[in-house]
Amino acid sequence: MNCALRRDSNEMTDSEARAVGAPDQRRGSEQPDAPMRAETNRPFLIKYGKHLRGFFDRLIASSSLVPNDPVLDVRDFGWTALLRANWQAIRDEAIAAALDRRPAPSLASISPDHRAIAPVNKWRSFFLWGYGYRVRENLERCPATSCIVAQIPGLNSAFFSILAPGAHIPAHRGVTKGLITCHLGLIVPRDGDVRMRVADRMVRWSEGETLVFDDTYDHEVWNETSGTRVVLLIQFRRPLRNPGRWIADKFLRVVRSSAFVQDARANVMRWNEAMKALDG
Repeated sequence: MNCALRRDSNEMTDSEARAVGAPDQRRGSEQPDAPMRAETNRPFLIKYGKHLRGFFDRLIASSSLVPNDPVLDVRDFGWTALLRANWQAIRDEAIAAALDRRPAPSLASISPDHRAIAPVNKWRSFFLWGYGYRVRENLERCPATSCIVAQIPGLNSAFFSILAPGAHIPAHRGVTKGLITCHLGLIVPRDGDVRMRVADRMVRWSEGETLVFDDTYDHEVWNETSGTRVVLLIQFRRPLRNPGRWIADKFLRVVRSSAFVQDARANVMRWNEAMKALDG
């Protein structure tokens, strides 16, 4: 399969990232376990959109072509077999790109809107796709993963989610019911308990296995082990009929152009620039 990457409108150049004015990740502001306060000066959509989310989510749920349960059956999503069949190759690329030499950045330093739930250096992320935008440099470092995720119907985001020993991600909810989340277990420590609560369901990861769930349900994560948990996190569009599909598409289009996405997009580029500078 030809997976050559060409730059398109879904990519940001280094100069474009600088123009956005993203925070400089080289300032030394990251301290282990340091709390980071969520941004208060956020756009209207981010500050007040959550109050409208329930209304839109109910409309979207009524148009869903798959169940609206907190945890979904992987058999309803045939493409997950491709992830399971190639999990070792994906794991090896995750280790090389996001764990060896220089670790992936803290999610709190990439996404200002995750700071309240993502302690510095406890939850890291290595983005390949984010809300439809490709991170070309990262994709080139993970060619097998890049080819595989490109085949996922309705792909929205893909990144390696890295949870440090002892980390706890407090209860939170996703942006929209128009998206569904899939985790592929890559590294799952066994010397303790690493688990996630989705609504009233408690689930656990296994290496090489997939877990599909609706992240608009209240969910919470614990890594009570001495090891690092790594999953490939995929967000994809929920199969919908109209009018839910129309509503979800419009909502995602607004989110995609908002600071929620654009700030994170620029910060990823700035982080990559900083790492290249450190490498000389």
